[in-house]
Amino acid sequence: MNEIVLYGSPLSLYTGRARSYLIKAGLTYRETTPTTEHTRDIVIPKAGGRASVPTIETPEGEVIRDGAAIVDHYENMNGHLFSPVTPKQRILSRLFDVIGAEGMLRPAMHYRWNFDDKNLEFLRFHFQSMMPRGPNREEKADAAANQMRAACMAFGAVPVTFELVETLYLELLQKLNLHFADQPYLLGGKPCVGDFGMIAPFYGHLGRDPKPLSLMQKHAVRLFRWVERMNRPELDLGEFEIQDAEYLPDDDVPETLIKLLKHIAIDFVPETKAAAHCINDWLDSQKDLTPGTPLLRGVGLGSFEVHGTTINALAQPYRFYLLKRVQDEYASLDDQSKKGVAGMLSACDMKAVLDLKLTRGIGRENNLEVWL
Repeated sequence: MNEIVLYGSPLSLYTGRARSYLIKAGLTYRETTPTTEHTRDIVIPKAGGRASVPTIETPEGEVIRDGAAIVDHYENMNGHLFSPVTPKQRILSRLFDVIGAEGMLRPAMHYRWNFDDKNLEFLRFHFQSMMPRGPNREEKADAAANQMRAACMAFGAVPVTFELVETLYLELLQKLNLHFADQPYLLGGKPCVGDFGMIAPFYGHLGRDPKPLSLMQKHAVRLFRWVERMNRPELDLGEFEIQDAEYLPDDDVPETLIKLLKHIAIDFVPETKAAAHCINDWLDSQKDLTPGTPLLRGVGLGSFEVHGTTINALAQPYRFYLLKRVQDEYASLDDQSKKGVAGMLSACDMKAVLDLKLTRGIGRENNLEVWL
C-alpha cells in the first residue's frame, strides 16, 4: 500500500475535515467506507476498538482515529504548513477549529434531520452506502439513521428552538459570505487549521444535503465557493486579487472576522459555559473515574438561554479537549501578545473561552480521548 487510506464517507461531518486537509496538503489518499473485513479485523482494533470516521491507515500500517489527530499528525510532519505563527492568527485558527468541529452541530443536525421532504432520499442512499453488503442492509441503514436523528434532538434542535436556530444560521451565512467576498480563506491566501475545522459542518452537512445546500447557494454564494475551494488541491483564487498563498500580513484580523465571531458567540459562549458547568458537576460525582477512562460523547444536558429561548444541549467533553488548545496557545504568548489577543477576543465577545475549563484534563491513549 503506497497511499493513505481514509475511512470515511461524503455524508460524514468529521470526514470533511480530514479529507480537505489531505487534499490541500497534496497527500495521495484513497477514500473508502469502513465496511470491509480488513477494517473490522485490522483497522478498528488499532483505532482503540472504536469504529468511527474519519480514521486513516498510513502506508506503513499506522492507524490514526479522529480528524483532529489526523491533522495534528501531518502538521507535525510537514512543518506546520497550515498553522499561522503570529499571535492573533494562531488563536483564531485554533478557535475556528473548535467552532467548526463542535459549535456548529446544532444547525448541521437541524438542517439534515428536520427537512425530510428535501433530504430523506439523499440520506437513505448514503446511509445504505455505509452499511456492509448483505442481508438486512436497508434495515441496518434505517436504524443507524434513526440513531443520528435522535442525536439531533440531543444537540438542542427541537421544535421550540427551530426558529432561533434558523434565524441565527441565516445571519451566519450572511456574515460568512461577506468575509469570503474579501478573502479566499479565513486568514488570507491559504487555509489554516481553522478552515479545516469549519469545512467539517459546511461540507458534510450544510454544503451537500439538499435543504441547506439550497440555502447556501441562494444566500451565500461566496461561502459556497469557499466550500468548493476547500476540496480542491489548487488554491483556487481566481476571483481574488490575492494570489500570494500567504496569511494576511502583520497579524491582521479582518473586521469581517470580528463581526463573524461576535455573531457566533451569541450561542457558542453560553453553550460552552453551560457545558463546562454540567461536565464539572458530573466529574465531581465520579469518585472512581480512573485515569485512562475513555471519554463519553456526552455526560448530560447543559441548559442555557439565547434571545429568550432555552436550549438544552448535550454537554460534550471533547469540546474542551479542543478548546484547551486555544487556551494553551494563549498561555504560551508573551504579555504584550496576550494583551492584544485578549482585546481582540473581547471585541467579538469571545474572551470567556480563555477561562472555560474542566476540572480534569483530557489526553489521548490508544487512539482514544481519555481522562487524565
